[in-house]
Amino acid sequence: MNKELLQKKIDTIAQYDLDENNVFGSAYAVTQNGETVIERYYGYTDSTKEEKVSADTLYRICSMTKPVTTVATLIMVDRGLLSLSDPVKKYIPEFENIHIIDKDGNDLGKPEHELVISDMLAHVNGFGTAVGEKMPRMTEDDLASMENTVSYFLREGLDFEPLSRQAYTAYASFDAVALIIQKLTGKNFEEFLQEEIFIPCGMKDTTYIPTENQWKRIIALHEKADGESKESQLPPNCVFENIPATHMVAGAGLISSLTDYMKFSMMLLSGKAGDKTILSEKAIKLLSTGFAPEEVMPGHTQWGLGVRVITKDGHPHLPKGSFGWSGAYGSHFWVDPVNKITAVFMKNSRFDGGYSASGERFEKAVYLD
Repeated sequence: MNKELLQKKIDTIAQYDLDENNVFGSAYAVTQNGETVIERYYGYTDSTKEEKVSADTLYRICSMTKPVTTVATLIMVDRGLLSLSDPVKKYIPEFENIHIIDKDGNDLGKPEHELVISDMLAHVNGFGTAVGEKMPRMTEDDLASMENTVSYFLREGLDFEPLSRQAYTAYASFDAVALIIQKLTGKNFEEFLQEEIFIPCGMKDTTYIPTENQWKRIIALHEKADGESKESQLPPNCVFENIPATHMVAGAGLISSLTDYMKFSMMLLSGKAGDKTILSEKAIKLLSTGFAPEEVMPGHTQWGLGVRVITKDGHPHLPKGSFGWSGAYGSHFWVDPVNKITAVFMKNSRFDGGYSASGERFEKAVYLD
């Protein structure tokens, strides 16, 4: 990989976002063969332009929390404490009686397919997927904790027959998996992640519950209106939308830094952080495996366990076997086991979020001459 050429291309795409008022600031990192190729910071942390983005800047990573929850699950699998094929009802008995409820409120009865752990991570479960119809009805109490959110969607029922189609699960199914991990370990989810992932990987600024110092270092949430940048405010003590940080949203609630998430993504290449093994080779292989059935998600990209996986040749940029995810506020990462590359892009903006144009430009910069 040509470091100087890549740096120029990243400078160009980062400056484009700044010139177009798409961000206040952003950060990019690429590693190959365990070495940092680039680590670059651009712009400012808020609309005042008083503080530049730096290695100390923190970001709401939203759905890039999902791969972390997946790693936690695979740690449990490695230890024989659960199986991806275990029925969810084995650990949360209330799932025994869950029904499919369509958008008009009609009860279609129990699902034919029994929900298992892998379904909950692969967006083929129908649990908490009807964002437009069901989430707006959630009360402050429903959002207060993982337990309350899972209980809410148990009452609301499944949105479709599991495995019959794919639909994005914002966080409900991941909360259910996190509750199972808490039940089996006797630890709250934050504590488990700190002990098993963040501390071993050296991720000192990744957390659900920011300290006072960390709150101050979170980049402002950007929004674009009439072509101009402005700040978008979240309610106090909320990392993701209007959900309190203490909820520990298993699919969306973490903050992190560029360097922290770079360490996490590098661990996903080998399963190791330094001399410590976080995940087995078998578990790492599962991360590059598609779990959404071919008939409901044809093509070169499938949902895997909390990640999107390039399962066939034909992706415009990434090779087969690559996997990664994006966040609602625009962060993006991928792991390329073929070329031993990891890449992380951090920003926080309501404009161009998810798997965005800026994330795709990053992919092009890394792979295309």
